[in-house]
Amino acid sequence: MSSLSPELRTKLESLIASDDVVLFMKGSRSFPQCGFSARVVGILNNLIPKYTTVNVLADPDVRGGLKELSDWPTFPQLFIKGEFVGGADIVGQMAENGELAQKLGVEAGKAPELPRVTITPRAADELRAAMKDGNPVTSST
Repeated sequence: MSSLSPELRTKLESLIASDDVVLFMKGSRSFPQCGFSARVVGILNNLIPKYTTVNVLADPDVRGGLKELSDWPTFPQLFIKGEFVGGADIVGQMAENGELAQKLGVEAGKAPELPRVTITPRAADELRAAMKDGNPVTSST
C-alpha cells in the first residue's frame, strides 16, 4: 500500500510530465551537488540541448515521495516521456550502448565530442616521476 498522499502523487506526476526529459537530481544542471548527478548531467548535455532538472535537496517531500513512486532508493533519477529510466549507472550503461540516444530520439551513431587534454612537457615529466616513485599525483591548486 502506498503512503503517498494524493496531493504529493499529483505533484510528482506533474513534475515528471513537465518535460519530455526530467532529471531529479541533487543540485541543478548548472551546479550538480553530487558526482552521480554531475555524471548524468554530462551525459545528457552531450546528447540533448534541453531538459528539465528538479533539485531534490530543495524539497524533502519530493525527495522521499519520488523514491516511493519510482521504487528507486537513490538520486539522480531520469524520466523520459514519463517513464522512469534509472539512476546514474543505468543511464551510463545506456549511453555507452546507444540505447539512451535511441530513447531520446537523437542520432544513435553520433558520438559525443570528447574533450582534448594537452599537458606541457614539464607536467608530463612530473606525472612520469610521480608514477615511477609510486607517489599519488596531487594538485596544489
